[in-house]
Amino acid sequence: MKPHPPAVFERLDLLEWQLCRRLAGFNVHPSWLALLRLSSKLGDWPLWVALILAQPLLHPVGGGQRMAQYTATAVVAIGLYRVLKTRLCRERPFITFRGIIRCSEPARDRYSFPSGHTMHAVLFCVMTAAHAPWLLPWLVPLALLIAVSRVGLGLHYISDVLAGALLGMGFALASLQLAG
Repeated sequence: MKPHPPAVFERLDLLEWQLCRRLAGFNVHPSWLALLRLSSKLGDWPLWVALILAQPLLHPVGGGQRMAQYTATAVVAIGLYRVLKTRLCRERPFITFRGIIRCSEPARDRYSFPSGHTMHAVLFCVMTAAHAPWLLPWLVPLALLIAVSRVGLGLHYISDVLAGALLGMGFALASLQLAG
């Protein structure tokens, strides 16, 4: 028996679907769709793993500790994210509503709340702001594209992305405070 999402999600889904339908009109442009797909793929893991592994190069003193901090923060965030996702059971927009273009790659699961891609994008942006703010002019636009791609490809609702961003910020600030 499939778990039933909370009623608030059902109402929110309908409201957000109307906005998503309007945004889907932009996906007819092949170059925009290709950019969304690339951004989504980068947000899977390669960008964040590269950032974690680069810590010793970015910070010759204490880089190993930062690498461990970034890794531990990401792992803890993934743990809570998975618990939320499997307990709240909000189906992805492309499953609930027909006519949404989605990423050419299949989704890892059928649930959308919260957005893990956005959670990690914000988490690493906040942590990078504290340790290497000179990287932000490159990292912030990528993080924004990752968040937009998740909605644009029909993989998440806007509220999934906002929740992911808040979680990412919370984990990053907690990690920075603990390591402080």
